[in-house]
Amino acid sequence: MSLAAPFGAKREPGEIVTEPLVADRLTAYYGTQQAIADVTLGFFAKSVTAVIGPSGCGKSTLLRCLNRIHETVPGASVEGRVLLDGDNVYELEVSAASVRRRIGMVFQRANPFPTMSIVDDVTSGLRYAGRVRSSRERYEIAERVLRLAALWDEVKDKLQMPGASLSGGQQQRLCIARALAIDPEVLLMDEPTSALDPMSTVQIEELMTKLAKDYTIVLVSHNMQQAARASMYTAFLLAGADRVGRLIEFGETNELFTRPRERQTEDYITGRFG
Repeated sequence: MSLAAPFGAKREPGEIVTEPLVADRLTAYYGTQQAIADVTLGFFAKSVTAVIGPSGCGKSTLLRCLNRIHETVPGASVEGRVLLDGDNVYELEVSAASVRRRIGMVFQRANPFPTMSIVDDVTSGLRYAGRVRSSRERYEIAERVLRLAALWDEVKDKLQMPGASLSGGQQQRLCIARALAIDPEVLLMDEPTSALDPMSTVQIEELMTKLAKDYTIVLVSHNMQQAARASMYTAFLLAGADRVGRLIEFGETNELFTRPRERQTEDYITGRFG
């Protein structure tokens, strides 16, 4: 066996994997249409990795494959592996629910539960898993994760109000708090600021930077300026004429944006296409 390969490199069977989360020769389909092909990509622990590329290149599909949400789409399927701490999350004996408890996700649009209070919303995942036994415990967990999501001071006096009563930026931070409540190892963020105003966008970006001290974060973003500001590493995906997304380049964010190795990457980040 060899030492771990560089991110984005081909891996050999039996190769030692050191990254906490790895897509290994990952190919995804919607019915018979390939969406991404043969993506091999590792994600550093306690860092933000941005996934960029034009619309339709498979960014969100890749993200959804990482915690098995992709398979909830009728006709969708996956080939290859996703390794979490070295274990393939697609093994038959591994339940999708257990994967999603370890790999949380925040979606493009905030989705607070309309009939739930803020405290019930934040702890809903725990209650579904049967992991909260008392009201006091629920409130303690809610306070902890709302503080982590930089929302506590804004909502501490209205915890019984519905989350839907909050502003857009507050709702998205509420959804981040909900994802954190189940103590995931990885947090996936699918364009979390695309529907937010500039001030709320800055708050979410600053929050990601703080959370990266304790979590592995994967960020899909159409906003290259955001990827440059908020991430430590960046992966560039691109679809060809066959509409299949492939990994073109991966590297440290500053290096990829200032000295890209691939001409396609340079063309994209300089606005020649996309």
